[in-house]
Amino acid sequence: MTLSYFFTVLLTFFVAEMGDKTQLMLFALTSKYKIRSIILGTAAAILVINGISVCAGGLLNEFLKAHLWIVKLIATAAFFYFSTTSLIKKEDEEGVGDSKISLASLAVFCIFFIAELGDKTQLSAITFGATNGLNPALFFVWLASSIGFFAADIIGLVLAFILHGKTPDRFFKLLAFAVFAVFGFVNLYEVLLDLNAQLLLLPIMAGSAFLFTGICAIIILRNRKLH
Repeated sequence: MTLSYFFTVLLTFFVAEMGDKTQLMLFALTSKYKIRSIILGTAAAILVINGISVCAGGLLNEFLKAHLWIVKLIATAAFFYFSTTSLIKKEDEEGVGDSKISLASLAVFCIFFIAELGDKTQLSAITFGATNGLNPALFFVWLASSIGFFAADIIGLVLAFILHGKTPDRFFKLLAFAVFAVFGFVNLYEVLLDLNAQLLLLPIMAGSAFLFTGICAIIILRNRKLH
């Protein structure tokens, strides 16, 4: 692999990740976890998912096309979970204390890994892996894609860190709630389309919205009783 190709892969992933949903998701996660937990979880997830994508190549691409709705459904549940828990008072959240740093990193790893499955950055890794074939060059494709991926996400985290010192925590909690809720409903909508469930689309979306609203109302009432 030439140095120019290495930087081509790196820049491709850096540009592809800028403004992506996972970058926004990590920004929102700063309301729940410490920066170091997010960095550790994100770095681990990027290394793992890029390694899988690059090595699997076109084979994984075919698998994802057939089973992408399952991945999206899991991501939907994860997004709704993070959205509702963003409303819980800080002292009740997991991962806030130093003793739970490993759990926080694991939580970030899981949500990031699930969110990235089937995303354009993962499909880009599959493409580069399939293009190069099973040879030593795959290691450098994996390294370059992971560096570009991580660099783009770090920008979002640095921006969040800077704003945290100037913005009330309540803003970030509301941002996290809104971001994850939107991702959850978008993923649910895509799952129903993938399953050709157009006739059930409206009632399922409406029922999910009603249930989600009810859970949020219960959490808010519980928070008020704790005052």
